[in-house]
Amino acid sequence: MTISTESYTAAAGQARQATEKSVDVFKNVSRSFTNQLDAFRLPSVDLTQPVARYFEYVQKAVDLNRDLATQWAELVTNFYGSVREQAEQVGSIVQEQTDTVAELATRQAERAEQAAKAQAEEAEAAEKAKAREAKRVEREEARKAKQQAREAYEGLTKAELSDQLAERGLPKTGNVDELVERLVSADSE
Repeated sequence: MTISTESYTAAAGQARQATEKSVDVFKNVSRSFTNQLDAFRLPSVDLTQPVARYFEYVQKAVDLNRDLATQWAELVTNFYGSVREQAEQVGSIVQEQTDTVAELATRQAERAEQAAKAQAEEAEAAEKAKAREAKRVEREEARKAKQQAREAYEGLTKAELSDQLAERGLPKTGNVDELVERLVSADSE
């Protein structure tokens, strides 16, 4: 059973389509993840002013506590900004990596398809070469068989050949080679 170039190409095309579908699913999941990160925006928190207003009404005895609380509020604000910034960076990195992986997977699928096509062409060429060799061997065997059949009549005279043709009801006209050829043909039928 031989496998044609079309079946190799079809199989490689199906593999490529499956890979592309997988890549699309992976891209969609990554986009969804990135969109969820974008939708989950951490609020900006600035506690400096409320804390400052609160301590305006408090006596100077608590000034030390107010400075401490103000510094804490600034730290929290910076922390939330840093977290938000990191989340945005992670989202862009995930998107870039998704695109890179999708590109690589597509290239690999194309290479696999090309390799399958080349392999199919090689197999087809090998099949043709094998068929040509079989025909050549068949012709050679037929030539040898014909030669062996001719050997039985090679030493006979034209008169003896004509007698054998007459016994078989075949025409007796022609040169020795034609008579031998007629007898060989009759033997092979």
